[in-house]
Amino acid sequence: LIFIASLMLGTTITISSKHWIMAWAGLEINTLAILPLISKSHHPRAIEAATKYFLTQATASALLLFSSMTNAWHTGQWDITQLSHPVSGVILTSAIAMKLGLAPFHFWFPEVLQGSPLITGLLLSTIMKLPPIALLYMTSHSLNPTLLTVMAILSTALGGWMGLNQTQIRKILAFSSISHLGWMAIIIIYNPKLTLLNFYLYTMMTAAVFLSLNSMKVLKLSTLMTAWTKIPSLNAMLLLTLLSLAGLPPLTGFLPKWLIIQELTKQEMAPAATLISL
Repeated sequence: LIFIASLMLGTTITISSKHWIMAWAGLEINTLAILPLISKSHHPRAIEAATKYFLTQATASALLLFSSMTNAWHTGQWDITQLSHPVSGVILTSAIAMKLGLAPFHFWFPEVLQGSPLITGLLLSTIMKLPPIALLYMTSHSLNPTLLTVMAILSTALGGWMGLNQTQIRKILAFSSISHLGWMAIIIIYNPKLTLLNFYLYTMMTAAVFLSLNSMKVLKLSTLMTAWTKIPSLNAMLLLTLLSLAGLPPLTGFLPKWLIIQELTKQEMAPAATLISL
């Protein structure tokens, strides 16, 4: 209960803060609250996952603090929305990409998700992504478009390709998360509200998938193949949710992808829209 309350507190502090130090403090509270939830099984893989998560998040937080200090040094502003120095913008984009698990900083995420229980994996894939996305939303006007577009296309491509080769469901969902983050990152500069819509729908669908898998006690594809005999109705719902997560029309998951591609073509970014939809 204490750790869940700390997660809520850290997320709320980051989302509602105007000062960089407060945002950083909220991110740190979040990181420290999730660590015991990752490592509670005391399995060596869980301990390894917690260590990897801590090191990555600590590095990203240090980069975020460095970015805000550089901006304050040049402009005298600690306000989150006043990030105007170009170097600070590039460092901040890299720091948040590392926090979220965007390519090329994605290597930690599948390993950490694989070492965590399913419910902790759900928290890592949804609630823990909200504060960095909120920071991206608040600073969207001053981010580097080229860097974000390259990261986004890399993330969608790697998320799709590397997920094909997996048998562990948690790793497949991790690569699915990386791919969806690519969709969110590419549109954040042009239409930030679409990023939030994509995130909310992604959170709902991922929560449905994780909770279904948790109730069926399924961790591998081979187990999932035989699970339909136990709870056929839940398995059918899980199939539809997975297809929606993949973005198949006319299911809900198709809506944000359709709107994002439409917005990208308005920005005369048809090649990027083609690449990201492939």
